Amino acid sequence: MASLKDIKKRIGTVKNTQQITKAMKMVSAAKLRRAQEAVAAARPYADKMLDVLSSLALREDADSQPLLAKRGKGKALVVLITSDRGLCGGFNSNISKVAERFIHENAEGFESYELLIAGRKGNTYLKRRAGMEIIKAHEDLFSSGQVTYPTGALLGQEIIELYHDGEYDAIFLVYNAFQSAMTQIQTVTQLLPIVPKEVAEDVHVTEYLYEPSASEVLEQILPKHIEVQMFRALLESVASEHGARMTAMDSASKNASEMIGKLTLKYNRARQAAITGELMEIISGAEAIK
Repeated sequence: MASLKDIKKRIGTVKNTQQITKAMKMVSAAKLRRAQEAVAAARPYADKMLDVLSSLALREDADSQPLLAKRGKGKALVVLITSDRGLCGGFNSNISKVAERFIHENAEGFESYELLIAGRKGNTYLKRRAGMEIIKAHEDLFSSGQVTYPTGALLGQEIIELYHDGEYDAIFLVYNAFQSAMTQIQTVTQLLPIVPKEVAEDVHVTEYLYEPSASEVLEQILPKHIEVQMFRALLESVASEHGARMTAMDSASKNASEMIGKLTLKYNRARQAAITGELMEIISGAEAIK
């Protein structure tokens, strides 16, 4: 049985840990508010760009645009977005498992898959898994604490270059979409070739005049669309990470409170047993003297 000193020391350790988890929860809550505002601001722009792109694509031959043209079923690239830091529950492992399952199940019917990973945790998890071919891993993308558009644009340009080189017939994006502090949606979406949004038959398509031409405007919008989608996915992932960490630290703080309560009860019982034992010794000694 643990001594009173050991139990008291353990209570102190748990209390110190609880202070850390509470502080981390408050920090994540503050960061989450800013990240949530950034996501809310980015979503309408990204959705509207897809609307414009889809409207233009209806007027143009898809095969004339490399980023729209469908290819074969040879090799595909999976772009996975995770975080650089842990202590956020199953945030990283869950999305990494989604990417792993997507590759192993091969629902899209490609001959092979390769991975490009943003985030240290995803790279650490998947580089030890069988059948995972990682061509590149970007780490410390989120070291500044916030995601900027140039970061998403550079990542988008890198993906476009890989696609233009002809090594991949399709590129898929796997990330956590933010829904709430407690809920993140593991999302798999096709990034390239770009799939325009379908327009219902009964919806009237407005005719516009384009300068210099619809084809040239579309050619400029397509790579910009990829950059915006990558920026949005990074924002979604960062907001999801803060939400997951806030939830995880809240659970850790509650678990620490329960553990402190159990240890305190154990300490009091041990202390009571020790006092009772000392009293029995005193009484026994007094009886022996008589």
